[in-house]
Order: sequence, then C-alpha cells, then structure tokens
Amino acid sequence: MTTVVERPVVSDVRPGASGAAVAALALFETRRLLTRLPVVIAFLVYLGWTVWRGGKDWDGYPALQDVDRATQSAPMLVGLAVLLSVNLAALRSRRHGTEHHFAVLVLPPWRRTVAHALSVVAAALLTAVCVAAQFGREALRPGAIGHGSVAELLVGPLIVLLSGLVGLLMAGLVRAAIAAPLTVVFFLFLLLFGTGTSDGDTRWFMPVAVEATASTLPSDLIGRPAAWHALYLAGLALCAGLVAVLAAGGRKPVVMAGIAGAVAMTLVGGVAQTGGDSPELVKARERATVNPDEMHSCVRRDGSTYCVFPEWGPRVADWAGVVDRVRSLAGGSAHEQKVVVRQRIEARYGLSGDGALTPLERPHEVTVGTRWGGNRVPEFSAAVAGVLVAGNEKASTSMCDGRMVTVMWLALGWESDPVAALRRVRLDDSVTGSALVLQPTDGMYMTDAQTEVLRELLDRPRGEVTARVKSHWAELTEPKVTAARAARLLGVKAPEGDDKCLD
Repeated sequence: MTTVVERPVVSDVRPGASGAAVAALALFETRRLLTRLPVVIAFLVYLGWTVWRGGKDWDGYPALQDVDRATQSAPMLVGLAVLLSVNLAALRSRRHGTEHHFAVLVLPPWRRTVAHALSVVAAALLTAVCVAAQFGREALRPGAIGHGSVAELLVGPLIVLLSGLVGLLMAGLVRAAIAAPLTVVFFLFLLLFGTGTSDGDTRWFMPVAVEATASTLPSDLIGRPAAWHALYLAGLALCAGLVAVLAAGGRKPVVMAGIAGAVAMTLVGGVAQTGGDSPELVKARERATVNPDEMHSCVRRDGSTYCVFPEWGPRVADWAGVVDRVRSLAGGSAHEQKVVVRQRIEARYGLSGDGALTPLERPHEVTVGTRWGGNRVPEFSAAVAGVLVAGNEKASTSMCDGRMVTVMWLALGWESDPVAALRRVRLDDSVTGSALVLQPTDGMYMTDAQTEVLRELLDRPRGEVTARVKSHWAELTEPKVTAARAARLLGVKAPEGDDKCLD
C-alpha cells in the first residue's frame, strides 16, 4: 500500500504576488486595527476633547502659532492605544497557536511584519486628518491671526506612527502579551512625571516638548526646533519599524541600509534640536522687547494710533472699538483724547518666560498684549480708562483714591454684562471687597469702598450714570478725591467699607 503525502501548494509565486499579498494583508490589518476597541475609544476621546476644547483656550481669537502646538498632546492617547493593539495583532497567531499554518502562505514572517507596519501608517494618516481638521477649524475663525508650523503639526501623527511601530518591535523581541500593557503604563508614568514640560534641552527627547507658558509671541520669535524634532521622531519611528522587520527575518540589503539611514536621521534630529537659540534669534527677541517700535507697523483710526507687530494687524479694529467705547463714557477733554496703543511683549526668554511689562510713562500711551478675548478685553479696557483719567500708565498704576471709581466705570460701563466683566478683571474673581485690578502692565488697586460705589453705578441705567460722570468730570478726576465724595457726585449712597489703599 502506497501512502501519498500531500505537500502544501502555493497558488501563486509569480513576481509581484508577494507584494500583492502584503497589500491585501495590510488592508486587512488596517481594518482590524482601526476597529479595535482601544483604538476606537482613543479616537472618540481625542475627537470629543478637541471639539469640547475648541476655541476655549483662545476665547475665539486664536494665534495660529499657538494652535499648532495644541494639536500635539491628545494624539499621545491614540498612540498608546495603537501600540497596544498592534502588539496584540502581531502576536495573534502565537496566542491562538496558529503560527505553523502560516508556513503554507506566500508571505514569510518579515513580510507579514511589513503589513502590520503599513496598518500603523494608516492610523498615523487618520491622526493627520484629525490634526488638520483641528488646526483648520481654528484657522477659519474670524479672529485668527499668525502662522502655524507644518513641522509642529506633524508631531501628533508621528507620535502615533512611532508608538505603533514600537508595539510591533516589541512583538518581535518580547513574545509575552503582557509586555505591551506594561509599556503603556510606563509611558503614562513618563508623560505624567517626565521632563516634557521642563525648560532644559532634554525635554526635546520626549515625544512632545510642552511650553509651560501662556505667552504668545510673533511667529518668527518662537524659535522652537520643530523641524528637527519632527526629523528626530520620524527617525525613531523608522528605526523601530525596520528593526522589527529585521527581527522577523528581513535580511535584505535594503533593510540594513534603511536602518543605517534611520539611525542617521535620529542622530541628526536629536542633536540639532538641542542646539539652543541662535544669536540672531536672541538679538531679535531683545529688540522686540526693548525697542518694539523698530518692528511695529502703525495705523491710525479715529485719530488714535495703533502700533503693532505685523501679524496682529487684523486685531486693530477690535482694540479701536474698545478705545472708542471707553472714550464715549468719559467727560472733559478725555472724551476726545487721542491715544497711542502700543503692543508690547517680553520675548527675551522665549515661550518659557512670563515677565511683567513695566508701565509706560509717555502721555496717553496704552500697552496691549498679544492675547485677546475673554479676560484680556476688560483688562485692556481698564488700561485705556486709567490713561484717560491719570494721563499715563505709570500714574494710573499708582492711583490710590476715588478716581478708581471713574476709571472702572469707564472700563466696564459699556459692557453688556458689566458685573461679569468686573469679576473677570479682578485678580480674585470677586465683585465685592478690595482687590487688584489686572491690566497688561502692573495692576491697579480697588478699595472696599470704591467697589461698593462702582457696584451701585453698574446697577443703574447707563445713560443716567454717564451724564453724571460727564457733568462732574473735573471733580471726579481730581487727585485725592475720596470714594465718598465720588458717591455724592454720582448720586449714590455713601460707601460703608474701608477706603484705605495698600502701601
């Protein structure tokens, strides 16, 4: 009796058949990856967070050089989900005991690894679409200014690519399924307690180098090595993917050459991103801080002059609207007083510095910052009102008398909800008692008594209070006037609180 042993037959070994098989497997693994529960949940959380946070950081007036960096943190969650899912997918045959069945297929193990790597590329491309949508949404807002960086926008997708390929590499080196979850826990710990938010150069070796600041600088003064960082991340991702192919048996010269090139990319990007600020950038930041006039472009509106950094030209109309509303409530010569609004920044320390701006001493000059919307509106309004009453910013910040009642009425009286604006402009978010009033430079101090009088005024009809302010303008803006005297002139009850200023 003759026994016939059937040997596995490969149906198609023509040139190109393995490439088509890799593409087919990559398509299958992409569909599996993007429908895995951790990845689906991560993308839903990412999209939900992005939609919910949209516009809140910039109060509807985004600077695009800040928006691009804001797209980087959320994709890390997607990256961890992709790392876990790709690792489990690459180990699927070992977990299910079906590895020996792959011997009958066209694809050797290293080609199957290439298919898994291509599925990671698809996840990174989907992340890139989400990043582009997030940035585009902010860029299309009517108040958007500035310029974004393509290199900064690439960080999010590159993080997902790197994470997925690291998960694939782990599957080739460590066959235990528990390794990927432990790695995810380790990365979460690293993100929470790592150096990504430090000021040192080592933060650039983290996936995201976060700037712990609320400053907004002109695009050409930011100085972040975003392009080198993107090259560094791309090199790391390529290294991880090619080493995974090598570990799976891909010994072709092209793989070895690719690894050498990826290592070179990583080294070049890693070294260049820690090179520090160039002398030219340091000088430009110094000039923008000390002599901003040299970098300003000035325009005139209704007699007032607005000198701003070029990217902020579209904001002039918003600032001019505030100046006009404040002047409309003033009396005497202040009603027609022309002012110079000068945009100022502290750029010498880059995005990591939040140095205070000293008040201007030149007559009728007002400082405005680079951020706008939300609390920045009543703060600028208070600065304009202080200059109209005291003559210059230096004098307004040292005011310690009842003139603060007039200043705050001018600053808030035109608002649709002046009490809410009062809360936003005070350091402690209060509407009673004494408090420090914020503005672009040093703050102004309000006593308990001044706050009482102002609250009475804000509860009365705007036209009635405006008429009294204009008719008693000289007395209300006289130095050393008390809050009680201001209350009598404005027709409200005398305050009961303390009217003593801080030293």
